[in-house]
Amino acid sequence: MNEEHAQAAADIAEVEAANTAFYEALERGDHDALAERWLPGEDLTVSCVHPGWPVLTGRGDVLRSYALIMANTEYIQFFLTDVNVSMSGDTALVTCTENILSGGPAEEGDALGPLVGQLVVATNVFRRTADGWRLWSHHGSPVLTESDEDDDKEAPS
Repeated sequence: MNEEHAQAAADIAEVEAANTAFYEALERGDHDALAERWLPGEDLTVSCVHPGWPVLTGRGDVLRSYALIMANTEYIQFFLTDVNVSMSGDTALVTCTENILSGGPAEEGDALGPLVGQLVVATNVFRRTADGWRLWSHHGSPVLTESDEDDDKEAPS
């Protein structure tokens, strides 16, 4: 493998690790670690689209949205599939399917509330910084399941 290919492979591995670290911080509910995954500085425009939410622009609004999600989610786990990394210079694009298992607090007692599964396709855009790869943008869109599509179809006549 020549030096250029070796560097590209190393860059892809670093981007994959940064992407994984983002999801792991979210799973742990570690807001500080999650904030470290995003481009620093209030002057940088970052953006985020959570499924069903409007576009959030600016580091403050984006990080507040994750604090809100963490405060209202007792349990969340991401199983990432179909992960693909594309790179151009100091920008990396990661597309993946988020297979999400989540649950809120139970109505009574200490037990976890009902778990819900959800499929989301996501695009995560990373920029290379002196401190490694940082998120510039996250966009998640829900994936319709067959039952969702069936509900929208009219009965044959």
